[in-house]
Amino acid sequence: MAARGSYAKGIAKRDEILTTALEVIATNGYRKTTIRELAAAVNLSQTGLLHYFGTKEDLFIEVLRKRDEVDSAMFGVGFGQIDASANIIDVFMQVIQHNTEVPGLVHLYTQFASEASEPDHPAHQYFRERSESFKSTLAGAIRAQQDNGTLAGSIDADRVATLLMSASDGLQVQWLLDPSVDMISHISLLWASLTRP
Repeated sequence: MAARGSYAKGIAKRDEILTTALEVIATNGYRKTTIRELAAAVNLSQTGLLHYFGTKEDLFIEVLRKRDEVDSAMFGVGFGQIDASANIIDVFMQVIQHNTEVPGLVHLYTQFASEASEPDHPAHQYFRERSESFKSTLAGAIRAQQDNGTLAGSIDADRVATLLMSASDGLQVQWLLDPSVDMISHISLLWASLTRP
């Protein structure tokens, strides 16, 4: 029985670490956040903190997973699933708007996404799975809107989903370089261009 209680406490502490890391990185930025700072924020040593994750890279991958989980709950759209009545572009815009409020997490995402293009990077599999799931979610939502008549049936849902994802990722880099870049207006323009009958 003690082992089960210990396991539950370990899960709770791991979740506390990830929730705290989301807040600290969102505020301070990825580069300015140290393992020492994160450990102190959850009353652990650096070794104690890494005990829950293994390596610094694994910790940050789990932070990205936690970010996906929080965003999915916040906006009602999970990777791989979507409410058929949801207007996908409205939800997409809400997520982009939210990203402008958490630049540190956007930087973490873009940094790791670039590095994870190498097959041996620890985040490679995470980004492959996330990309496939996100594309499937977007394409499924587009098809749902085609089925209910709000989008033309001639639109290639898979290609539009890929273009939206690619544009969003690229615009995040542009926005980090120049915060005056209006990601929402650019995505709106792209969406209108891609879905025009």
